[in-house]
Amino acid sequence: MSVATKFLHRVSSKFRRQSFALNALDLKLEKYLDFDDGFFIEAGANDGVQQSNTLYFERYRGWRGLLVEPVPELAERCRTNRPRCLVENTALVADDYESPTVEMRYCDLMSLVKGGMKSSQEEEEHIRSGCDCQQVETRELTVPACTLSQLLDRHQIMQIDLLSLDVEGFELPALRGLDFRRHAPRFLLIEARYREEIDTYLSSWYEPLAELSHHDVLYRKLTPQSHSKS
Repeated sequence: MSVATKFLHRVSSKFRRQSFALNALDLKLEKYLDFDDGFFIEAGANDGVQQSNTLYFERYRGWRGLLVEPVPELAERCRTNRPRCLVENTALVADDYESPTVEMRYCDLMSLVKGGMKSSQEEEEHIRSGCDCQQVETRELTVPACTLSQLLDRHQIMQIDLLSLDVEGFELPALRGLDFRRHAPRFLLIEARYREEIDTYLSSWYEPLAELSHHDVLYRKLTPQSHSKS
């Protein structure tokens, strides 16, 4: 196959690729993560396909990764739908969280940790909206709790290219369970419900790189040069 033919094949196959993420976030991400054979973590993975931010990179760019999903039946679907991935059925918590479990409210793609939002009213509105638009019924469930760094130690993962975090208002506790001195992903894609506090918490390690939607923010790990300028 000639060089020109290979180039045309590569271009045509790229145009045939399917987006899986909401708002085509995966296609927008590729502009910044345009390389093969990376490693991702997707927290809030649902069934591994619905609105997945990482399936595109696994299917078309040869990435591997870890899917984290707290709802047991959804985690099981991740294992079926994404057999090449590691899958953990757990909710991500801060490193000072003491209980082995977390109380959640099921709402499919909009499931959340009880008490994870700023007010009970905000939580109720979120659940009501999610049930209405997805035609599902909510229920309460108890799921395992774990910090992200504990998961990474368990699987001996050290190099992470992308952490995708979609945990419905529980972003900050999940981030507080990640030891950036040992496990600092190159990029973070966060559905940032409380953007200001996340920016503040990450400011020593990351800088905002792009707003890929009205609430999805891509952060880039600071380089030593960036640290010296701050």
